[in-house]
Amino acid sequence: MFQTNFQGPLFTAFYSGGSNPLDNWLVQCKEGEMKQVLDDVVKSNVFQIQSLNVNACCITCPVDPKGSLGVRMPYLTLLLKNLRQYFTFEITILDSEKIRRRVRLSNYHTVSKISTFMVTKPMCMDEGWNRVGLKLAEIVSDAFKTTYVETVRIQVHANCRLKRIYFSSQEYKEDELPNAYRMYKMAVVREKPKRLPKKIAGPVDKKSTAVVEQAKT
Repeated sequence: MFQTNFQGPLFTAFYSGGSNPLDNWLVQCKEGEMKQVLDDVVKSNVFQIQSLNVNACCITCPVDPKGSLGVRMPYLTLLLKNLRQYFTFEITILDSEKIRRRVRLSNYHTVSKISTFMVTKPMCMDEGWNRVGLKLAEIVSDAFKTTYVETVRIQVHANCRLKRIYFSSQEYKEDELPNAYRMYKMAVVREKPKRLPKKIAGPVDKKSTAVVEQAKT
């Protein structure tokens, strides 16, 4: 899907503030609701997914089940809000053995489970907004003893508020990111231009003035 697109050092797969945030995403919601809301903390529009059944409400990219994102960058970051409800998301990757494997994270699992084609990992989130980062190459190496090649699919389930999903070529700290990729945008502080000091008139030399006037006459 994005194989031919320029990738790096940052590549956005989802952004809630766009005119059509679900472009290239498949929406599935049997029980629950999805909507764009204005979050009072991050002060921007975000996408909210809510359902009593986490598996009944999700968004998936790409839309084509046989397609692939084709994103080769090994770091994935999600900017999302903890709604104090069950939440899960899943990444499908392609490894060096040309096998598609799934990485699932959730806040309701307590231990990691590994099978031939899937690894399930527990996820602990703080109150409010979180910056969830995944080192995909490291996860694939530890779980399957293979090498990460690319991300095939992303699926985000209820319950969360989602601001941005992006890939990166390396791990960045918050203050190293462009303003648009930060959790909270930094205000640009500009100093007021300094006023030039006013010229103070000095004492007038009457003798000098007299000489000038005499020269004119």
